[in-house]
Amino acid sequence: MPHDHAHMEPKEGDRRVAIAIWANGLLTVAQIVGGILSGSLALIADAIHNFSDMASLVIAFGARKIARRPADAKMTFGYGRVEIVAALINYTSLIIIGLYLVYEGAMRFVDPPEVAGWTVVILGSVALFIDTLTAWLTYSMQKGSVNIRALFLHNLSDALASVAVIVGGVLILLYDVRWVDPAITIGIAAYILWLAFSEIGGPIRTLMLGSPPDIDTDKVIAAVEDVDGVEEVHHAHFWQMQEHRAALDTHVVIAEDRWDDLENIKTAIKTRLDEEFGIDHSTLEFERSATKHRDADRYGHG
Repeated sequence: MPHDHAHMEPKEGDRRVAIAIWANGLLTVAQIVGGILSGSLALIADAIHNFSDMASLVIAFGARKIARRPADAKMTFGYGRVEIVAALINYTSLIIIGLYLVYEGAMRFVDPPEVAGWTVVILGSVALFIDTLTAWLTYSMQKGSVNIRALFLHNLSDALASVAVIVGGVLILLYDVRWVDPAITIGIAAYILWLAFSEIGGPIRTLMLGSPPDIDTDKVIAAVEDVDGVEEVHHAHFWQMQEHRAALDTHVVIAEDRWDDLENIKTAIKTRLDEEFGIDHSTLEFERSATKHRDADRYGHG
């Protein structure tokens, strides 16, 4: 279906993402150093989570620039899919990191080390500030991009993880409850795994040339077959060129007595695809009714 986009100058959007990258990068370094000095695995886990945020921001920043490059002889479909490939790599690494943190957290339950609570509380508070800042920087941009919206929600939820780290540090200071640190670590790891597994399907589906998830393909075919002069549609392929660009490649059977009106029929089909379903890229192969493919499958090449 058609997408509406909020407009922001590309340079302004790039500037906001760049600020968020630097903020998350500095925070990651500070949390890793603080986690090592304080002995807090939860702080290191949150640092790795923030590093994943920075990676996501770098992906978004690079993709914004690369995607503006026009198609050329080597990349005839353009460069828009670079973000999808990078996202798949990012989510895969997140799964590996999440599983490792679960293992480390479980091992620390056996022999919980001493943790410097004040360091955890202070750096957790800094993380909460940075996560809130990043969410604020991307808030106005998320209305025009599904990826930026995911980034915004990601950082908003990171603020909650930082709150959990702060609470853990306070409990260690007040009650010397050492098992809280590995417990929070496993909680953050579980969140990372949930996030990665819930979002990795999108990039995989796109790279596997899956049909756009928000389009009812049967309804699209029915709409094309409803165009005056069209008898049948077969060998249909739906896929996504980029995040917001759905495409259709299909064979269309035209009635014998309407072959001379082919151009008008083609225009009517393309107009309906664009206006009703947001499919602005379609490749249509027309067949005469008398010489059409027999027993052809609706989808694929069968």
